[in-house]
Amino acid sequence: MSILNRLASLQNRRDEVPNQELARDLARSKDKAGIREIAENLWNKDKKIQADCIKVLYEIGVLEPKLIAGYAEDFIKLLRNKDNRLVWGAMTALAEVAKADADIVFKNLDAIKKAKETGSVITIDNAISTLAFTVSADQKYSKVIFPYLLQHLSSCRPKEVPQHSERTFPAVNSKNKNEFIKVLEKRMEDLSGGGLARVKKLIKQAASIA
Repeated sequence: MSILNRLASLQNRRDEVPNQELARDLARSKDKAGIREIAENLWNKDKKIQADCIKVLYEIGVLEPKLIAGYAEDFIKLLRNKDNRLVWGAMTALAEVAKADADIVFKNLDAIKKAKETGSVITIDNAISTLAFTVSADQKYSKVIFPYLLQHLSSCRPKEVPQHSERTFPAVNSKNKNEFIKVLEKRMEDLSGGGLARVKKLIKQAASIA
């Protein structure tokens, strides 16, 4: 029996629970054949099956990034898809891939930047995480990626500063923390309330990095 029968859409379910349960089972059992079948169906003609499959894959990635790293090229291709659900799902998956294989993400840096510049709010959020995790996994990429992240934090809308700063934080280390703090201190002028409190907390955390 095909593993696809466990997908939410093929069970006529509108919730994500079947997809989450399938992802958990595949990750726990490290079922590479099952994961391959899910990845192959990212290109299914049925959009609902495609959406279910990207959901299953990024949920596997949250649990075991290495199990989906081999499908990074598929996720990169999906960044150019016209279906927004597949684009942000692919970027969510790439954020997890970055933890296991920073090299493949860096190799496709231009595609990730382009998707970030043109993508939805969720795509942008996850692009920042993808780039930050790439730096945290291998510091040799910091010189290229970190200035780009700081530029984004300097120019994004005030309401985006707290979350995007938090998503950038994995890329912060003892060598670049002062630059990060400097940008956030400047952006504090635009913030108030809960957003300001979140940024102050991040500045404190960054300052304590040894």
